[in-house]
Amino acid sequence: MQTVVIVVHLMLVATLIATVLLQKSEGGGLGMGGGGGFMSSRGTANLLSRTTAVLAVGFFLTSLLLSWLASYDRKPSSIIPGDPASQSQPAGPATPISPPSGGGILDSLKKSDERQQNQQAPAGPQAPRSQ
Repeated sequence: MQTVVIVVHLMLVATLIATVLLQKSEGGGLGMGGGGGFMSSRGTANLLSRTTAVLAVGFFLTSLLLSWLASYDRKPSSIIPGDPASQSQPAGPATPISPPSGGGILDSLKKSDERQQNQQAPAGPQAPRSQ
């Protein structure tokens, strides 16, 4: 599907470029805009400007379709390589936490925190802890 849209898009681009190059220059920036060319009548100017507008709309629509097709199968991914399980853990004293035995997880965390406080003697003055 995407290949077909790309081919149609490239054909529209080539036709749009050719149509724009066939139009008569109105500014005469380099002195080449005047005189009668091979398409100098007013009817062909209207035809070429309408053709350019139709081709521009086709170009715009195929560009939107191609961008939508490109993002259609995109899956979210992490910018950090590797599995989360293989990442290193922060260093520190590893004290195993026993599974909760009656209370909730907060009770077991409180008991674990109390065990750590009892094991470490304070080295100096400490800030008071909130209850």
